[in-house]
Amino acid sequence: MENLFDDTYFMKRALQEAEAAFDKGETPVGAVIVVDNRIIARAHNLVELLNDVTAHAEMQAITAAANFLGGKYLNNCTLYVTLEPCQMCAGALYWSQISRIVFGATDVNRGCGAMGTKLHPKTKLQGGVLAEEASALMKRFFIERRNIN
Repeated sequence: MENLFDDTYFMKRALQEAEAAFDKGETPVGAVIVVDNRIIARAHNLVELLNDVTAHAEMQAITAAANFLGGKYLNNCTLYVTLEPCQMCAGALYWSQISRIVFGATDVNRGCGAMGTKLHPKTKLQGGVLAEEASALMKRFFIERRNIN
């Protein structure tokens, strides 16, 4: 029997969060954190709403997952995020000791790869899951923003 709870399934949940951010006028980045095929945290960017440059989807998800687990370490957890984490988020993920990060679209300018940010040695990184969908949402957001302004 095929596993219904694969990377595509969970990235689709992260994309739902990105759509929620889009609808609020936030840069459309969404994230979910999963342990044992169970979503324990859902989040999206809240930078504009909270007037807080640190309110990225990943940061919100880390906090929610840590609260759910009752501890600061996210061992055996996977983060699914629609855009490659930035340097700030990658740093927080380093300290969380998350086991795995799966992202959709690559951020060629501000992503942790482009910035040369180190992840925790035990963290596995995988990109490109539903990258076209994540990238299309991001492009649509910025096209609409340019037409409004």
